[in-house]
Amino acid sequence: MPKKRMKNISLHQRKEEQYYIKHYSPALLFGHVRGIQYLCTHMEQKRILVVDDEQDLCDILLFNLQAKGYLAEAAHSAEEVLKRIEELKSGNIEGRELAEPPSFHSPVFQYYHLMLLDVMMPGMSGFELAKRLKEDEQTRHIPIIFLTAKDTEDDTLKGFALGADDYVTKPFSVREVMARVKAVLGRGKTSPDPSQQEDDLRFEGLVVNTAHKTVTLDGESIALTRTEYELLILLLRHRGQVFSRQQLLDRVWPQDVIVTERTVDVNVARLRKKLNRYAPCLVSRKGFGYCFDRER
Repeated sequence: MPKKRMKNISLHQRKEEQYYIKHYSPALLFGHVRGIQYLCTHMEQKRILVVDDEQDLCDILLFNLQAKGYLAEAAHSAEEVLKRIEELKSGNIEGRELAEPPSFHSPVFQYYHLMLLDVMMPGMSGFELAKRLKEDEQTRHIPIIFLTAKDTEDDTLKGFALGADDYVTKPFSVREVMARVKAVLGRGKTSPDPSQQEDDLRFEGLVVNTAHKTVTLDGESIALTRTEYELLILLLRHRGQVFSRQQLLDRVWPQDVIVTERTVDVNVARLRKKLNRYAPCLVSRKGFGYCFDRER
């Protein structure tokens, strides 16, 4: 660990860290919540999972991610990812039950901060894996960057429709990937305006709890991607105000990520579908943009 990080860690904390490293192999660490929380909090490192069936490409990405200070791991199939996640949830690694299985209050997304995901892999595709992750309450908040050779506009739109935070086509520049990783992980670091720190945003039966990042519709929880969630709270907080597509891109998407205005349309359409009877409240003002307003 770099010396500049060591200076801010007490002797007790160092001993605790050494304890986890000594007693838990990387595989066992998957299931030990306290060790996970300690490493992620005190070492201030983000854990990234690279999912690609090409070993050489994984090695290149792991090397560069680790050089940037990230905790990077690789999986070579969608099935391997799902197996790891089930192990994280149960605390059972390769048949060995751990003393402290992850609880509901320590979901998987606190372990993986980002996934770099290929699409075309043997067996289950990256698209199908992303769909499953976004349908799971404990994994739907994990940001996803697709790294894939599928480079048509339809493929890109499908990736964003599945909840991707970014989409990079092969062949790509490693420097570009590192910049996009930094941009996605950098979301949410700025302090919100004090006037915007209310716990709940409400519109009739639609309730957004900003403290717990949950959305309910008539008391039933609905699953939103991070982008959908940020779009919704922006429009709810400024009800009736029309935002152009460019303004939405500037407010919701990271500055380092290159996306088109069409991406806004895709995310709004996806959000409308999930809002059910409140879908008409996501109003399109032709030639201007979008707003959240009562259906007229």
